[in-house]
Amino acid sequence: MNSKGFRRGSFQSSTSDEDMVEIAGGALDFSITDDDPPLDREMLGGFSLYNGGGMNGTSQMMDFLEEPLPGVGTYEDFNTIDWVREKSRDRDRHREIASKSKESTWALIHSVSDAFSGWLLMLLIGLLAGSLAGLIDISAHWMTDLKEGLCLSGFWFNHEHCCWNSNETTFEDRDKCPEWESWSQLIIGHGEGAFAYILNYFMYVLWALVFSLLAVLLVRGFAPYACGSGIPEIKTILSGFIIRGYLGKWTLIIKTVTLVLAVSSGLSLGKEGPLVHVACCCGNILCHLFTKYRKNEAKRREVLSAAAAAGVSVAFGAPIGGVLFSLEEVSYYFPLKTLWRSFFAALVAAFTLRSINPFGNSRLVLFYVEFHTPWHLLELVPFILLGIFGGLWGSFFIRSNIAWCRRRKTTKLGKYPVLEVLVVTAITAVLAFPNEYTRMSTSELISELFNDCGLLDFSKLCEYVNDFNSTTGDDLPDRAAGPGVYTAMWQLALALILKVFITIFTFGMKVPSGLFIPSMAVGAIVGRLLGVGMEQLAYYHHDWTIFSGWCSQGADCITPGLYAMVGAAACLGGVTRMTVSLVVIMFELTGGLEYIVPLMAAAMTSKWVADAIGREGIYDAHIRLNGYPFLEAKEEFSHKTLAMDVMRPRRNDPVLTVITQDSMMVEDVEAIINETTYSGYPVVVSRESQRLVGFVLRRDLIISIENARKKQDGIVSTSIIYFTDHSPPLPPSSPSMLKLRSILDLSPFTVTDQTPMEIVVDIFRKLGLRQCLVTHNGKLLGIITKKDVLKHIAQMANQDPDSILFN
Repeated sequence: MNSKGFRRGSFQSSTSDEDMVEIAGGALDFSITDDDPPLDREMLGGFSLYNGGGMNGTSQMMDFLEEPLPGVGTYEDFNTIDWVREKSRDRDRHREIASKSKESTWALIHSVSDAFSGWLLMLLIGLLAGSLAGLIDISAHWMTDLKEGLCLSGFWFNHEHCCWNSNETTFEDRDKCPEWESWSQLIIGHGEGAFAYILNYFMYVLWALVFSLLAVLLVRGFAPYACGSGIPEIKTILSGFIIRGYLGKWTLIIKTVTLVLAVSSGLSLGKEGPLVHVACCCGNILCHLFTKYRKNEAKRREVLSAAAAAGVSVAFGAPIGGVLFSLEEVSYYFPLKTLWRSFFAALVAAFTLRSINPFGNSRLVLFYVEFHTPWHLLELVPFILLGIFGGLWGSFFIRSNIAWCRRRKTTKLGKYPVLEVLVVTAITAVLAFPNEYTRMSTSELISELFNDCGLLDFSKLCEYVNDFNSTTGDDLPDRAAGPGVYTAMWQLALALILKVFITIFTFGMKVPSGLFIPSMAVGAIVGRLLGVGMEQLAYYHHDWTIFSGWCSQGADCITPGLYAMVGAAACLGGVTRMTVSLVVIMFELTGGLEYIVPLMAAAMTSKWVADAIGREGIYDAHIRLNGYPFLEAKEEFSHKTLAMDVMRPRRNDPVLTVITQDSMMVEDVEAIINETTYSGYPVVVSRESQRLVGFVLRRDLIISIENARKKQDGIVSTSIIYFTDHSPPLPPSSPSMLKLRSILDLSPFTVTDQTPMEIVVDIFRKLGLRQCLVTHNGKLLGIITKKDVLKHIAQMANQDPDSILFN
């Protein structure tokens, strides 16, 4: 068989996801691909050793042990890594370095630099992630304000910075200054009247459409993987799946640019989720500077876990929350060493962002806030009510969004991503402009809702009737709401309706879109409405029994901003099902230790309510919708099935494809590779005995045979391939034999046919297996792949098992 044709037949057949899914006994797995550029070709898996020779030893013998084969031990796109093999390879590498370090000073220096490289990599990831986050924050703030006007003293200033530099700004009208002009002032010379309003309206919608069009065209044209939040895919990648390009340089560049455009367009989305994807792209690209991480997929995933922590750290200014988010929400394998390194990366990223100071307020986020009024035990009742609302809203959102995304995938709607983005942007902008609370960016809205009204606040939400005789110190007493507060309540109620429904259609479009900020906005609006209601109830009815013990007249009892914060946490928890990391992130946002109990109460209530309605968070639901091969470690498998019920081949299937250890010719093995799409093959003593010897990967076989044909004399189609230590006895006239023992896995995981499936599922989860061989009295019976396990779990849950296909 000619070598060129052979490559085409074998490599191509296994790249298609469809083929891989249909594998009957294959060891293939779908796990979402690492978005990295393909691993360097120098990467070796097991060093291939080729020995050819007849029985009498007269044929030429060649040993390639000293010359590693490029590509052996690497993985194809849309395959799962072998965690056990990767960890074993890293241990061997470490032992070799440690033993050599005693031989010379240079080897000792190399050993020290190898140990230090992980910390240096974390430093670089933190610096790059923090710098990109600062760039995104500054650009998005400026472009958001660009929809409303321009700064005459320098077009690069946003509205706030423009008026800071003005000498004519008053404290009450600090948003108005001669240097900042709206589009109507720039075009027609004045900003008052109906025509000026319509012109500003038109420019707002036009800029929103331009930004969103640019975003969707860039994503579609240059980096299709840059859309969405990226967290479902990162969870799948961290579980061991390979998605080439998902964490590559093009994805990083396009995601950074389009994230600014998408946020600036005014769509109901946030930048916090996509910042995790951006940080993981940074981590993956920087891994290529260090051989230890470039050549080992398991080690690289440890780095990506730390990068995810750095992403949340810069998104919320919460380094500890970032580490806990990575541990609780995205990581599959999280050793103690990764915990320390995640903490360091998150710290460096937060420090870098703080040095850039993107918001000019020495804070890492726009909506940092501090409360000073203590909360009372009776307020736990409204906090728990907010938790219930958060759980209900989370379940409603997940079901509605998944239904819409499924419709997008299965109808013609999915064929017009650009049109969909433009229509949703136009609807959002047209409905958002008349209401000042939807016109402002969502981060500014949350900042406004979290704000604790003081004497110097002049927003509508703080228009209370002041009685200066009762003001003591810095604390303002509860006051009667003025007309501005009632207007704000109506506007916030309308903003809530818009946010609740438009976010369902926005999340999942072909632009970068995070869910943290829209979810927090919904909760913050509900919380502020409830907080103002409680405040006014306490003010007018302070003699009621529930208030009499702790809320006397003229006291500062209720903080509406605190209710907004608790509501934001409740809704975010209802959608994502985060608990510990969520509370810590919110605590770091506010700097108030005393508010941990309200946050914990709301977060737990929200999770319980949401879990009672549906077990999946939004990211797990999207993983299932997309058919990613993700084995959830948190769920229990409680069914009484056995390994023999799940293994392939089944009763009416063709027999299991195997390779014998010393009796098959090169052309026989090539024929098997061409006729099947499995990712690996069991090696047995003989077809009659079916005694198991080991397991060999398809990719390693292809590369080894091609190399042998090119570099080893005498290897022809009739050459015998053997996997034993010694060559089998053959006539002297036989062609050279090919020894491939070094690519054989001599310790594949095996279970007996009577092993309960709950143990098999546990093995797959905890060891990250690609496949497991099934034996009976030492004889090979069949194979169970990760895909088979996922299909079986879906079947037991009365779901469609064929939904476990990566599309």
